[in-house]
Amino acid sequence: MIKPYGTWPSPISAGSVAAQGVRFGSVAVDRGAVYWLERRPHEGGRGALVRRWPDGRHDELTPQGFNVRTRVHEYGGGAYIVADGRVYFVNFQDQRVYCADAGGGALRPVTVSNDCFYADFTYDAPRNRLIAVREAHSRPGREPETTLVAIPLDAGETAGTVIASGADFYSTPRVSPDGSRLAWLEWRHPQMPWNGTELWVAGIGANGALTGASRVAGGPSESVYQPGWSPDGRLFFVSDRDGWWKLYHSDYQPAIVNPPAAAEFGRPQWIFETATWAFAGPSTIVVSYTTHGRWHLGVVDAATGVMSPLALGLEPREWLTATETHACVVAGTTRTPDSVMRIDLRSGSIETLQAGAAPDLDEAWIAEPERIEFPTGNGQTAHAFVYPPRHAECTAPRDERPPLIVINHGGPTTATTARFDVAIQYWTTRGFAVVDVNYRGSSGYGRAYRQLLNGQWGVVDVEDAINAARYLVEQGRADPRRLIIRGGSAGGYTALAALVFHPGVFKAAASYYGVSDVEVLARDTHKFESRYLDTLIGPYPQARELYRARSPIHFVDRLSCALILFQGLEDRVVPPNQSEMMAEAARRKGLPVAYVAFEGEQHGFRKAETIVRSLEAELFFYGAVFGFAPADRIAPVHIDNLPSST
Repeated sequence: MIKPYGTWPSPISAGSVAAQGVRFGSVAVDRGAVYWLERRPHEGGRGALVRRWPDGRHDELTPQGFNVRTRVHEYGGGAYIVADGRVYFVNFQDQRVYCADAGGGALRPVTVSNDCFYADFTYDAPRNRLIAVREAHSRPGREPETTLVAIPLDAGETAGTVIASGADFYSTPRVSPDGSRLAWLEWRHPQMPWNGTELWVAGIGANGALTGASRVAGGPSESVYQPGWSPDGRLFFVSDRDGWWKLYHSDYQPAIVNPPAAAEFGRPQWIFETATWAFAGPSTIVVSYTTHGRWHLGVVDAATGVMSPLALGLEPREWLTATETHACVVAGTTRTPDSVMRIDLRSGSIETLQAGAAPDLDEAWIAEPERIEFPTGNGQTAHAFVYPPRHAECTAPRDERPPLIVINHGGPTTATTARFDVAIQYWTTRGFAVVDVNYRGSSGYGRAYRQLLNGQWGVVDVEDAINAARYLVEQGRADPRRLIIRGGSAGGYTALAALVFHPGVFKAAASYYGVSDVEVLARDTHKFESRYLDTLIGPYPQARELYRARSPIHFVDRLSCALILFQGLEDRVVPPNQSEMMAEAARRKGLPVAYVAFEGEQHGFRKAETIVRSLEAELFFYGAVFGFAPADRIAPVHIDNLPSST
């Protein structure tokens, strides 16, 4: 069947994308049971804590009304811990820590109701207490105070006792196996954890206080990640001191003697409690690492440091834990969605504990990612994954080239991956080509590549988005008259910046909670990112003119294409006025523009109905702008300055 690109009937509905939006994370193992979090769009984005018993039974430890999620750093992570047969978790609504006994029963609050948020727990067994990061919002007009606190588990409800303070940020407190030492990370403004962190170790005295604290690694130009302990009490950590995140043990001795070339064993610490290594008994370390944008698993002989790849075809996500016989991960492939998996380290067999939802598709429908490197500004090279249009029953007219969607990931210090994403297949099965760009500044390609964005946000990321599109146009794989750019958060900023600083390249754009005024963002955002732009643009307010020069809102007169904006009205990271200002400016100029706002949504959409509506509205918008009728039955979206919209 021959049909124009964009009009192909797809078996992947927006509802299918929302169903895949169930996100798994934070895998833990205790007494043979495996635990994980499920972020459920069909329950309003609620985080549910699920357990799988050794006999295969599943149960849920969090009843309706409880949402496992912490607001520390706003991005959260590290919201629960399993300790000595009990589960302790943060409830989003009141940010209190609760205890759930292994056998069920009523939940018991551990912390008082106040203005404190908690995250990233470790269990101090000899003293029957938790040690955690605490973010206190009790100082009006001042930024929250972040400390490490000890939370006794046998003293009723408490706010915890401060055991480490003075730094702007803390993460990853970890008690040694014998309970005698504590390791943690800390850093100060304007550093972000992927720029410079310090690894500290202290003894734990008889009264529970820290003694003899000393810095053992890290600094302003070294990012240390995931400190932890071996079963025999040796300290391990990841550092990028030689330009690549690698695993070390004490005295900076490499823990892996044969790492692959251009491999990274660390991740940017946007959320708490992510992991790229875990001991599987005293003699084996399970690791995850990335090369050329693809993630892999391996096992390391702890005595010799020799690593052997686990050639399973899996791409692990941010969470990894292990027992002596198994590794437990959240992982996907290029054809299957993220699932909770247990891997037998002896046989390599994989058991899926909870499968991710995905449409039941034959391979003929699935667009496989193609890794590309393409030339960009300053004679440098950037990276991306390309997905061609793919359909089991439709082809386009021979002389037609497909519309191309250029995707820019958020962060901007993150990276896109090649794991199956039904949201991308939503577009490719309708006849769109997609290029998912790991622009300069993305993680996974070494510290030098990350630093190419320093001082250049809104410049090199934009160049790379444009050059990715031009590269595919030159290859005859995209229609230059139907180039689209989209992104969320920082990716939304890149999209908006591309429109105003390089007008005419893209013909339509979609911004999901994107930044339009970086000066407003510098003045009005949360603590974790409050000095992020010092590195990406320059110190504020000293570099105020540069901020204005990088803000799309001040150059709306250069806009020349259609724009749709999506925004959560409770977003504290990118306030709604950012999107509202851009929409109004485009409206005044007479450009086709749609602004779609959602009550109850924050930074990153979590509700199923929001995900469905935004995707369908975006597809409707492209059809209206480019003059084609999607095969889907879609509720129209109001588009200003487009007479044919309804």
